[in-house]
Amino acid sequence: MHDARALIEMGAEAVRRLARRGYSLDLSALESLQSRRNQNIRSADELRAESKRVASEVQQTAKQGGDISKLKERARELKDQIREIEADQERVQEELRDLLLSIPNLPDDRAPDGDSEEFAVEVRRVGTPPTFSFEPKDHVDLGEATGILDFGRATKLSGPRFAVSRGAGAALERALTTLLLDLHTRRHGYVEHSVPFLVTRKTMTGTGQLPKFEEDLFKTGVADRELFLIPTAEVPLTNLYADEIIPPAELPLALTAQTPCFRSEAGSYGRDTRGLIRQHQFTKVEMVRICDPEDADAELEKMIGHAEACLKELGLAYRVVTLAAGDTGFSAQLTYDLEVWIPSQNTYREISSVSNFGTFQARRANIRTRGADGKPKLVATLNGSGLPIGRTLAALLEQGQQQDGSIVLPESLVPYLGFRRISADGTPEA
Repeated sequence: MHDARALIEMGAEAVRRLARRGYSLDLSALESLQSRRNQNIRSADELRAESKRVASEVQQTAKQGGDISKLKERARELKDQIREIEADQERVQEELRDLLLSIPNLPDDRAPDGDSEEFAVEVRRVGTPPTFSFEPKDHVDLGEATGILDFGRATKLSGPRFAVSRGAGAALERALTTLLLDLHTRRHGYVEHSVPFLVTRKTMTGTGQLPKFEEDLFKTGVADRELFLIPTAEVPLTNLYADEIIPPAELPLALTAQTPCFRSEAGSYGRDTRGLIRQHQFTKVEMVRICDPEDADAELEKMIGHAEACLKELGLAYRVVTLAAGDTGFSAQLTYDLEVWIPSQNTYREISSVSNFGTFQARRANIRTRGADGKPKLVATLNGSGLPIGRTLAALLEQGQQQDGSIVLPESLVPYLGFRRISADGTPEA
């Protein structure tokens, strides 16, 4: 969310930056609402001051035995006028808030121009994609052939875009989750949390999922209570500090959690709807950092390194790209994607997004710290995937597949799994 005054002061610069992400800022509408808001505040203050004076005159005139009928009539008029202005102020404030909530974050000028993944700029490649002397299978065929993934029965339970893992597949998901949490908590300094998977509308609004993306969210409720299923642990982790002032000495905060994530994935089609790439429910280990805005760039680089460390630990070939301004998420200023090699598609696919939101989410959720002068100021928030279990499992199956149908797993997982290979029939093997 933005400060209306800041956008108005930026003027053409705000219009230019938002245009880079395909958003047309109606600066005149914003100025008009802000002007009406300010005028209402001034008018209401003037009328209240007059009402106070009239009330004092009523008391003095009454004590002196004078006629107070006209004064009382004026007092009633003032009360009516104040009520009208307050009602209009409430309407204007609501309209202004709705407008500000709909305006995406200003993209960082370091983000390249463009509006799709085609315009992403490659930063680096790490690892060598595996080569095969046979036609590599995709993770769906591998999972079903070995019996460790069952998409058919998942569809019977819940409809399309769900999965059931079993045997070595379920053990692999559990091992992946534990390995990733251990990396973040023991090596990277994050504090693990267990958080609710159902949150309020206010919580979703704080991190920018609402109001814009309501159609992409799963929602439930009992009686008059409305709750949303989280699309990522970023939502509860960041909002843990909503409406709080964090002591400067406690910054930066580094939080992590493993949660299920629920998304409608509206608009997804084709290859992305097959298998584990885009599902309605998936598990993910998330990283969130909260810091002083002056430290945000350094914290972003640190978080990218933490996400990369996960892929390196698993021996997966990947690359890092900077997303184009028009392809950057609603709340983000700057986003780097980590893309893992998917042999069956002969390309890199996104497995982690690491973003700096600046003070955008903090303003919406009212998360602050104190500056050197002791006065409250907004913090910066960042988040990144570290990593999604389904997509990571898909990459492990595809990059580790063997000609005989077995799958060789990374050595780093052996302490968590107790085995290194999944045979062609799904049997774990040392």
